[in-house]
Amino acid sequence: MGVAGCGKSTVGAMLAEQLGLVYIEGDDYHPAANRTKMAAGEALTDADRWPWLEALVKAMAAQEAGCVVSCSALKRSYRDVLRQLETRFVFLDVSARTVLERVRQRDHFFPESLVASQFETLEPPAEMEALRVDAEALSPAAICRSLAKQL
Repeated sequence: MGVAGCGKSTVGAMLAEQLGLVYIEGDDYHPAANRTKMAAGEALTDADRWPWLEALVKAMAAQEAGCVVSCSALKRSYRDVLRQLETRFVFLDVSARTVLERVRQRDHFFPESLVASQFETLEPPAEMEALRVDAEALSPAAICRSLAKQL
């Protein structure tokens, strides 16, 4: 979990492979209206996110052996939806400066103009709610090695 551009997709896919689990890319579950809205530079609202989160829960529930999911889960209430299932969160913590650099360099529907709104919406998880990882200091491979041991 974390803001756009923190490395969720990269780390999630690598971790799923290391753990031998299915990887679910959260962005794939956004309805077209959400993608269009974000591409136009409009931040999503809670109302936009609820159906997306419910779709993720359904996708997660279909994986009986477990899975790794990349999902922003910016607010505690969003994480509570995902907790309908047994869920462990990993918070990829990065600075706004780093995220801006990363978002500018990728080809994605999420524009750099929305980076500030991600940080405004973010309710960082409490210490006991998620494993916190410094996603600036560690490479994706180093993050995955550490997480594979912890999880």
